[in-house]
Amino acid sequence: MRTYATAQETGLRDNQCDATAVYTAPSGTRAYVLLDGIGSTDAVREWTRAAAARLARRAARRGNAETGLRAVYDAYAAERGAWGDYEPKAAAVVAVTAPGKPTTIAWCGDSRAYRLTPDGTFDCLTRDHNLRRVYPPTDWHDGGNRNRITSCLGATSTDQDCMDAVGHPAIETATVPPGTWRLLLASDGAYEPHEDGRHDLAALATGDHLGRAACDITGLAVTRSIAASRALDPSRPYADNATVLLADIAP
Repeated sequence: MRTYATAQETGLRDNQCDATAVYTAPSGTRAYVLLDGIGSTDAVREWTRAAAARLARRAARRGNAETGLRAVYDAYAAERGAWGDYEPKAAAVVAVTAPGKPTTIAWCGDSRAYRLTPDGTFDCLTRDHNLRRVYPPTDWHDGGNRNRITSCLGATSTDQDCMDAVGHPAIETATVPPGTWRLLLASDGAYEPHEDGRHDLAALATGDHLGRAACDITGLAVTRSIAASRALDPSRPYADNATVLLADIAP
């Protein structure tokens, strides 16, 4: 039985600029990657696909999500130098599993990783890199713009640059002990419509058929996004790219 599945919906964007990649090293170490490209052009689409494959290979071969992501982040930063603001970028999240070892997670941007356990525990393993985190909502204002991300793959900022500017490093990490659980990687276009409508994302991610669950999450995300945007302004429907990767993790 295949232990992972992906699904994508373009929504109402011009291009599908999200990308996923999975790579298994000879050691059995496997990397799962999801990138959410910033923009909607052909150039962003092609760059994001290539970057996802590059990150999956590097993370699996190094056996660790953080070292893999940092290597690719630093490589793009070095390639771009002073022209980085004019090159494609993406919110990135990567998870790496290795036989007998904890699963490592690393991210830059607002793509998320979730854990769903057999006992029903469902938790988000990542913290978004966006202005909503920098300026949380209060009783007096709605907080910062969640669509303005504060770190991403393709940027040239160092950890210290980001710490000085927004209070978090360019790359953050998490670790999950060995065990049996389900990994969900999701772009903001996939998780936000469910979160905004207070729908049960965990229920959609549950089930024996990974492919069907992945399609349910992305398909309903687009449907709910269009419905919510039309409720605000019937003349301006909107739905972002929606992408997820589901994987069953075993000890």
